[in-house]
Amino acid sequence: MRWRAFAGTRRAAGTLSLMSAAARHAERGERIIVSSWVGDALFAVTAIPAAIGVSAFDAISIAVALGLFVISLGVWCWAFGVALVRTTRGDDVAVASMFLMQGPAPRRVRLHLFGALGVCIVITAATAAAEPFGVLVPMLPLGLIGLWGARHGVFPPRRVPGSAGDATGERRSSGRAGE
Repeated sequence: MRWRAFAGTRRAAGTLSLMSAAARHAERGERIIVSSWVGDALFAVTAIPAAIGVSAFDAISIAVALGLFVISLGVWCWAFGVALVRTTRGDDVAVASMFLMQGPAPRRVRLHLFGALGVCIVITAATAAAEPFGVLVPMLPLGLIGLWGARHGVFPPRRVPGSAGDATGERRSSGRAGE
């Protein structure tokens, strides 16, 4: 089992295997959630002092805002890459479903990810006049929502339009003969 190599000990692996499915489900995407809040905290710690006039934070807040934006570009590419792979494997990944987390996404995950986006937007609105580069920062929590949706979201199987498989729920072929 993959967890044994990761856990390092047989006892730890046994403990992990005894976890309920609900507990393992709750852990999915935890790093994405934490990253969203860490980005907000870093943005707030640098943008708020710059906005209230602490000149020592002017250059730092610009650098942090641009750095978080550059990170968000990577996150967006990663999210779309994961969605593309899932689509080629037969899932019907829709961008709206991915970013709005439609389907059985846990309520706690939705609250944290959309909460972090909301907090980021509030910080941006409060500091935009003094720190205009901050308007780029909400792209990070939005990209992290998409990444969580792409990695852990549940999507229906892709169907071939207008075929008999459309009525029976048959998945689209992967393109190889005989499959």
